[in-house]
Amino acid sequence: MRRDPQRARLAAGILIGLAGAGVVALAGTLALFHAGIGARPAPSALETIVARRARHLLVPRAMRDMPNPLPRTEEALRAGREHWADHCAICHGNDGRGDTAIVNGTYPRAPDMRLAATQRLTDGELFYIIENGVRFTAMPAWGTGDPSPTSESWNLVHSSATSPSSAPARSRRWSG
Repeated sequence: MRRDPQRARLAAGILIGLAGAGVVALAGTLALFHAGIGARPAPSALETIVARRARHLLVPRAMRDMPNPLPRTEEALRAGREHWADHCAICHGNDGRGDTAIVNGTYPRAPDMRLAATQRLTDGELFYIIENGVRFTAMPAWGTGDPSPTSESWNLVHSSATSPSSAPARSRRWSG
């Protein structure tokens, strides 16, 4: 009986993939046992990369691509800054660094709103994160998830360090 070489290659590829996944799972398990489950250590570079990529992929594309429907007015910026002071600064800090007593005891830490990785978030991504929160983190869901232009979260997006629509004001507001 003759073996199909294409089938044999496919089976070998599957076995190699499964073995690779097993090695990664084992390495992750060993790293967890070595580091423990404490919230104090900073995440590894790999963990940070994976978490950011997962966040990007898990925000629905329609929301990710959604522009801020509210005009960027002084009133919208004022309302966003007030909302930040009342709801966000306790974790992210007044300056957006995310270096507060509360956050230093959480895992993962709140992002530094001034960093390039955070600055690249779209208005839609910011809105989605504010409205829905992020599972397995300290980021709560602050809204109803309704993307209507009446949502106060859109004002917060305007005044946020990362908002593409607030780029001109960004360097003044968040520069340390």
